[in-house]
Amino acid sequence: MAKVLVIGSGAREHAICVAFLKSSQVTTVYCAPGNPGMQRDGINCVDIAMLAFADLAEFVKAQAIDLTFVGSEEPLAAGIVDYFQAQELTIFGPHKAAAQLESSKKFAKQFMQQQHIPTANFRAFSDEAQALSYAQERSLPLVVKENGLAGGKGVTIVRASTELAAVIHKGLQHATEILIEDYLSGEEFSLMLFVGGTQTVLLPLSQDHKKLSAGDKGPNTGGMGAYSPLPQMPTTMYQRALTQIVQPTMAGLVANKLTFAGVIYIGCVATTAGPKVIEYNLRLGDPETQVILPQLRSDFYQLIMALIAGKLPQVEWQKAESYLGVVVAAPGYPQKPQVGLTLPPLPQNVYYANVTAKNGQLYNAGGRIFTLVVHGKNLASAQEKAYQQLEQLKLAKFYYRKDIGFRGLRTTQSLFGK
Repeated sequence: MAKVLVIGSGAREHAICVAFLKSSQVTTVYCAPGNPGMQRDGINCVDIAMLAFADLAEFVKAQAIDLTFVGSEEPLAAGIVDYFQAQELTIFGPHKAAAQLESSKKFAKQFMQQQHIPTANFRAFSDEAQALSYAQERSLPLVVKENGLAGGKGVTIVRASTELAAVIHKGLQHATEILIEDYLSGEEFSLMLFVGGTQTVLLPLSQDHKKLSAGDKGPNTGGMGAYSPLPQMPTTMYQRALTQIVQPTMAGLVANKLTFAGVIYIGCVATTAGPKVIEYNLRLGDPETQVILPQLRSDFYQLIMALIAGKLPQVEWQKAESYLGVVVAAPGYPQKPQVGLTLPPLPQNVYYANVTAKNGQLYNAGGRIFTLVVHGKNLASAQEKAYQQLEQLKLAKFYYRKDIGFRGLRTTQSLFGK
């Protein structure tokens, strides 16, 4: 029987831990550092920081942990997989060199160019005046990205020329380099896969809701909700994504000696010219994970261990229902979220993120607090069920979007096309 350690502290890691607990081969799941909300599902939180590699490795050895699964991007970018593998500890995630596909947007764009993967035209800048001069010559809207990890918030779409200077200045205050990209018009979707060397396991498609407010308005966030699968996705668009994006991505990993056992998250947009890549992540998405992993009907632990061994596992996903998750956040998120708010009693179908506990009571400790996940016979019924549950909870002090799943319900006017 196996023991598993998951590294991270959010709702994504909560969902990963729950998936491992469902395995008949897993007896104990630890999460470092985790959060107090996880404990009601029988998850053991370990007070070790994600970047304390030596302490994490010592814990794994002391507890005879069979598998470490890295949920969050920061330790991957810092090289935790290289550190663990040097000590012959079993870990699931990309090594530091491959993690550059997420930690360096410039590296990722160069990789896409090399592999002829469809994406937006771009230029990288560390000089503010040069960046502004280039941007003023391009057609609006433009996308300005900070070249580094930004928790989903380092991207700004500029629609007015009067905003360019301020956005470029702000980007170079946060990062040493920015990318200026052409804007891709279309409907975004998340295409994720587990990989083990050259073996791949496709996850159900999902769609995140990055903007703070209904109708995809307001600033970018870490994600306000998601749903899966996508009823509006044409088979032809999906097949093109596999052929034009997934296959050359895997070939590029081999060609550049970057193969690993871990996750590839491809943020895509369905344009009139076909699917194009917005970004790579090298870990599962949040909040997409919360609506995808509950769809797994086969054994999660066996899946991961098979991929680490370079074998193709037998995998089964449900296909009969729609899954939808709504993120509940603190007022003031994402700029200045209030903290210390008392959480009301919550149902079991909740994955916790930024929470702390005192005397058995949970309080929020950051912006995104929890994801409530439901499933129904179709997307409309799942959406209705989610909002009925949320309305019954005492959430007047908190904030959540009221339209998660709206694009999937606009089937007659889908931006995916026919």
